[in-house]
Amino acid sequence: MHVVATAGHVDHGKSALLRALTGTDPDRLAEEQRRGMTTDLGFVRTRLDFEDGQDDVAFVDVPGHERFVPTMLAGVGQVPAVVLVVAADGGWMPQTGEHVDALAALGVRRGLLVLSRADLADRAQRDRVLARAARELEGTGLEGLVRVEASAVTGEGLPALRTALARVLAAAPRPDPTAPVRLWVDRSFTVRGAGTVVTGTLAAGTVTAGDELALPDGTRVRVRGLQTLDTPVAVAAGPARVALNLRGVAAGAVRRGTALSTPGTTTTTTSADVRLLPVPGRGDGDGAGGEDRWPEHLVLHLGTATVPVRVRPLGGRHARLSLASPLPLRTGDRGLVRDPGGHRVLAAALVLDPVPPSLSRRGAARERAAVLAGLSGASAVGGDPAGELDRRGQVTGSQLHALGLRREAVEALAAAPGVLADGDHLLSPALADALRGRLAGEVAAHLREHPLEPGPPVEVVRRRLGLASAGLVAALVRSPATAGTPVASAGGARPPLAVREGRLVAGGAPAGPALPPAVERAVAQVLADLSREPYAAPEAHRLRDLGLGSRELAAAVRAGALERVAEGVYLAAGAVQAAPSVLAAHLEDASAVFTASEARRALATTRRVVVPLLELLDRRGATRRHPDGTRALIPPR
Repeated sequence: MHVVATAGHVDHGKSALLRALTGTDPDRLAEEQRRGMTTDLGFVRTRLDFEDGQDDVAFVDVPGHERFVPTMLAGVGQVPAVVLVVAADGGWMPQTGEHVDALAALGVRRGLLVLSRADLADRAQRDRVLARAARELEGTGLEGLVRVEASAVTGEGLPALRTALARVLAAAPRPDPTAPVRLWVDRSFTVRGAGTVVTGTLAAGTVTAGDELALPDGTRVRVRGLQTLDTPVAVAAGPARVALNLRGVAAGAVRRGTALSTPGTTTTTTSADVRLLPVPGRGDGDGAGGEDRWPEHLVLHLGTATVPVRVRPLGGRHARLSLASPLPLRTGDRGLVRDPGGHRVLAAALVLDPVPPSLSRRGAARERAAVLAGLSGASAVGGDPAGELDRRGQVTGSQLHALGLRREAVEALAAAPGVLADGDHLLSPALADALRGRLAGEVAAHLREHPLEPGPPVEVVRRRLGLASAGLVAALVRSPATAGTPVASAGGARPPLAVREGRLVAGGAPAGPALPPAVERAVAQVLADLSREPYAAPEAHRLRDLGLGSRELAAAVRAGALERVAEGVYLAAGAVQAAPSVLAAHLEDASAVFTASEARRALATTRRVVVPLLELLDRRGATRRHPDGTRALIPPR
C-alpha cells in the first residue's frame, strides 16, 4: 500500500479530483456535502498499475480553508507524498502557499503538482498558472513535483495522473517494517459490539493483531483487531492506512493527536530542545525575523498533534519549547511551529532532545545552544548511540531506546570499549574518566574525616559522585584506571580500591594499623592486659575508661589488633585460633568431651567469655556440641 495526501487552496477541486480518481466521495460529513467544502479529513482509496502489478493507494483529503489549517497539518503529518492541487482558473492562492510552506517544513519532497479544472482555462492561462507555481516552488524541495493537467469533469489527464502517481510512489523508499510503531491517531470512535476504534497513517513498523501498544501516559492497550482499507487483516506494515480495534481503553481517552507506540520507544515530555529551521524556499525573511527573535507563544504541529508552546530562544536557531500538553517524542522528530494569528508557518522544528537538562545557571542557555549546534547528521536524528551517551554522561539503555534508538544499537553500546554498565545503567567513557580522580579523592577525604572506618559506604560515594546506581560505583572501581589508583589516608598510602561489605576499601592488605594515636595507645593497654590473661576479655567499664567505643573497637579489629568474639567480648588477634590447643593441653585425652565449666577453668576466663567463644569455635568447626551440652574437639584436617 501507498499513502498520499492532498494539499491546496479551498475550492480548487481536491475532493472532486479524488472522487473522479477513486469513485468515492472523500467528504464524509453531510455538512461537507451540503456546503461543497471539506472541513475535516477524508479518506478514499484506489488501485494503481505499477511495474510489478497493481497496488492499493490510500488518499488523505485535507481541507483547504485557512480556518482548517490545523486539520490539514494533521492529515499530512505522516504521509510520504502529496498531490498539490492548483486550479487552472484560480491560480496560486494564499492557502496554496501556506500548504506548500507546511509540506516543505515537514520534509515532504515527492508527489504531483496537478493543475485541476483544466477544462476551464485555455493554454495561455494554464501556462501562466504553471509558471507561477514553478516560481513559488523554487527552493522548497517540492520543485521536482511531476506536473499533470487534469479535469474531474471531462476526465482529461486522469489516466496520465494515475500513471505519474504510480511512478512517483514506486520510486519512494520503503519504510523499515521492523521499526518501532508510532501511530498518530486522526480519528477515534466507538463501534457497537467492538468498542474503541482508532485510525491513522502507519508511517513505519508493523502492527499485528494481539500486539500491545502504549498511550503517551504509559497505559498499555491491546490491539484486538485491525483493518486496512476496510478489510480485516492480521498484520499491517507501513506505509498504510490502518484502523485498530483497541481493548483496555475508552474512546474518550484516545483522540486526534494521541499516539500509540511500541512500549518504551518514545519519551512523553512537556519540554524539548529543538532546532528551528527556515521554511525551505522562504528564508528567514518570511519567518521570525532572524535568529533568537521568535514569538514567545506559538503552536507546534507534529504528527496529528496540535500543541501550544512557549518558546525560549537558546542561541542561533536553537530553542527550548515548553509544551502545554505532553507529547510522545523521539530524537529526530520533525514538526513545524506556526503563528496562528498571522496564518503562517514560521519554521520547521527538528527535535534534538526530548529530555533536556535544566538551565538554571547564568550562561547555561548559550552553552546548551553550543552543544545543540554540534548535533548534525545521524546524531540529530537519533542514530548515534555513542554520541547520545557522551552528551548525557550517564543514562539508561531504556532511556536511549525511548529517544528513538534501536534496541540492538543500545545493547551494542553497553559492550563498547570504555563504557561502564550496571544492568540498564550506562556511564560514558568521558564521565568515567572524570570521576576516577574524584573517586579517589572522595575516599581519601572520608578516611581523613573517619579514620576508624575502613572506607566510605558505597551509597555515600554514589550520592557524592551523582551516579545513578551503586553498581556503577563498583564498575568504576573495577575499571583498570581506578584499580591501580592508590589512596592516601592518615595511615599512609593504601593499596588500590575495592568494594567490600558495602564499603570502598583498600584492595590489599593494609600496610599497618591505620589507627589514631590515642586509639592505638588504648588498644596497646588492652593487649598488655590480655598478654597476662589471654582469655580475660576486658569488661565494658574497662573499655569505656580507655575510650574504646564500638567504632574504635571495630577499627582495631579491622587493623588486625583485636578479634571480636561477640558483642562486648574482644580478645587479642590469634587468641580464638589458639583456644583449641589450650583446651587440648588441659584435657587428659584430646578426644575427651568437656563441659563449658571445664573450658572456662582451662582458659582461665568467665562464663561471659567462654559461652560465645565456644559457640564461635562450633561455627568454625574446631569443636562439636553434643545434645547433652558437652563438647569435643575436632582434630584439624
